[in-house]
Amino acid sequence: MGKMKIRLFPDGSIQMDTEGIKGKRCMDYAKVLERLADAKISSIEKTEEYYQQEMLTLDEQATEKNYDI
Repeated sequence: MGKMKIRLFPDGSIQMDTEGIKGKRCMDYAKVLERLADAKISSIEKTEEYYQQEMLTLDEQATEKNYDI
């Protein structure tokens, strides 16, 4: 399971780091934070995990293929 680390700074900026989220799925987390905080993403630094193949759970695989779970 992945983790999000969120830091709030006195100037109102927000920094989010993800751990254990491989592939482009981390961008989904960034979009959720953007909506929750009513903020805009100003920069993105991709880590090594971004370029790794993401692993889907069986439920996620079934959902992607539109199977009923």
